[in-house]
Amino acid sequence: MRSSNPVFSRRGFSRDNGYAGFNAQQPQAGGPAVGNPYAQGAGHPYATNPYAPADAQYGAGGPQAPARPDVMTIDDVVTRTAMTLGTVVLTAVLSLVLLPVDEANIGKSYGIAIGAALVAMVLALVQAFKRTPVPALILSYAAFEGIFLGVISNAVSTYIGPGTVAQAVLGTMCVFAGVLIAYKTGLIRVNRRFYGFVMAAAMGFILLMVVNLLFSVFGGGDGLGFRSGGLGIVFGVIGIIIGACFLALDFKQVEDGLAYGAPREESWLAAFGLTMTLVWIYLEMLRVLSILQGND
Repeated sequence: MRSSNPVFSRRGFSRDNGYAGFNAQQPQAGGPAVGNPYAQGAGHPYATNPYAPADAQYGAGGPQAPARPDVMTIDDVVTRTAMTLGTVVLTAVLSLVLLPVDEANIGKSYGIAIGAALVAMVLALVQAFKRTPVPALILSYAAFEGIFLGVISNAVSTYIGPGTVAQAVLGTMCVFAGVLIAYKTGLIRVNRRFYGFVMAAAMGFILLMVVNLLFSVFGGGDGLGFRSGGLGIVFGVIGIIIGACFLALDFKQVEDGLAYGAPREESWLAAFGLTMTLVWIYLEMLRVLSILQGND
């Protein structure tokens, strides 16, 4: 059974088998791959079409599976991710120019940013509940997310320091590259235990942030202090680590989709997941750098 949680659900996750391809139950000669959403087998939506790799369907050295024009490729993932991230960057730059955070406009800009963040969250939830990716929803999410990020980045650049945003972007890129290298070299092994740990840590982290927000709204200040000072730095670093773990899960999702012949439309879901994860890491990186530079 797949997770019903719309925020953490990923195509290929399952509660009984963890992540697609876990448990080392790779495709066997003459049989389906257990637990993988793209494997061949009775009742599977792609079971009647031999799209999996040749050894997955026939065993090593067996007949080659016929090529399919609409199977997902790494180029599809890169292209869709570039489109989604490009939309985030474009709208962020536009909001930097059109939504200043000076004394005369700060209230209006913050209001628009909060509204954009709420719309982005709703669009993300709608896409998470859908069985198939909707490119218009994903790109719309990216556009509204970019507006929010642009205003927040502009505020940090204005009140903390102009170099903070560039450092956060560079830090996010370094985390992405580091996790990719660690994943490809086998330093990070994405298995059922890893998946369970990441889900538990992420849900606990978000729950703490929600509690802190409630205390902040009703009690004033920073609530329990999880968003500033020493605790803010600690929880910011934890947030970055959780984001890095999500990156590893995203890489596993892409790898399994490629290995088991996922349809091309699945590349949009991969782009969606990667974009959400990178936004998470960037925001946590921005928070940590802001606290550090604010304490100088």
